[in-house]
Amino acid sequence: MSAEPSPPVILLVEDDPRLSELVRTYLQGNGFRVIVEHRGELVVGHLQQDKPDLIILDLGLPGRDGFSVCKEVRSLSTLPILILTARNNDIDHVVGLELGADDYVAKPVEPRVLVARIHALLRRSKGNQQPEPRLLKFGNVSINPLSRSVFVGPDEVTLSSNEFDLLFYLACRAGEIQSRETLYQQLYKRDYDGLDRTLDVRVSHLRKKLSDAGAPERIRTVWGHGYLFASEG
Repeated sequence: MSAEPSPPVILLVEDDPRLSELVRTYLQGNGFRVIVEHRGELVVGHLQQDKPDLIILDLGLPGRDGFSVCKEVRSLSTLPILILTARNNDIDHVVGLELGADDYVAKPVEPRVLVARIHALLRRSKGNQQPEPRLLKFGNVSINPLSRSVFVGPDEVTLSSNEFDLLFYLACRAGEIQSRETLYQQLYKRDYDGLDRTLDVRVSHLRKKLSDAGAPERIRTVWGHGYLFASEG
């Protein structure tokens, strides 16, 4: 008999003992192995020691807050980061996404929503969406789906897993307008509610990274319709 695959490892960074225990118990009941850490300054040590598949990060940590932890983790790894934010605090989740988080869940945490977001992030991080295996080239921009790498001229541009998925999806459909509704359904597996700014933040991040590397503007906003990847710079 073949050995059963190891369960995905989740690093839960949450200082509230009651909430962390509730989340840990629920996730373990759904097939995950959960490591709980209450202190932000100890998170980076877990990357090598425990090799988590995903981090759930509360932004409101005492001492070293979740924003600085998110920024440091993203500078070291493309590991998926799911942030926990206050329900009505749009600023927190926007800043978290700008610092490199992949998605967010608002408190109080709805367990089924949390598990669904975790599964979606793990699918994308493991490449289970199977992009078309062909190199895309637009001027000095090269996108390789096999290595999940992006180059502007000779220089590689470091992207998170979600940023790469968005760029590749748009580039495969260069010249075609993609609505927010379509992008949310295809990339995030949820409907666009008219308020969520995850996509806008991610597009802004992509534009800046490509521009800083010397690429002409490729991702364009078509007001009232969505986004378009321009094949001509």
